[in-house]
Amino acid sequence: MHNTTALFAHTVRPYSRLSRLTFFRPTRRHNLYKLREGRNMKPETFAHVVSNVLYEKRFGPYYAEPVVAGLDPVTGEPFITGMDLIGAMAPTTNFVVCGNNEESLFGVCESMYKENLEPEELFEVIAQCLLAGVNRDCLSGWGGVVHVISKDKLITRTLKGRMD
Repeated sequence: MHNTTALFAHTVRPYSRLSRLTFFRPTRRHNLYKLREGRNMKPETFAHVVSNVLYEKRFGPYYAEPVVAGLDPVTGEPFITGMDLIGAMAPTTNFVVCGNNEESLFGVCESMYKENLEPEELFEVIAQCLLAGVNRDCLSGWGGVVHVISKDKLITRTLKGRMD
């Protein structure tokens, strides 16, 4: 395994997270869009670009399950979506899980997530969900990195889990 980040910050607002092995770097298409349009992509637009790229490669796929999250630059509304290997989007308003521990994380996240949490409260909920899910599946790793996007800042913290 490699120890590189799979989080791509395309602008201040949209972020994408790629899980599993991938060689797809979405920043190139974002830069081409910025040159052509003279503005940054909205998170929804970026999600559609990533979805189209994955669908183009459906017969020789990138082994990635992207999560695109961001805030609309005009309204500040949050956007989050997950995708499968061929780019089928599943936009939602609360949370997205992906990776090899999906099943364990769904139950934990559904029981702990609440609407309208402050950034620090949201971080605590995410951290507890992630550590509880990791403890249920020994193949999912020894911790994680939590990113919380708010209107004025990005909070990034590394969690250490059990190593037994």
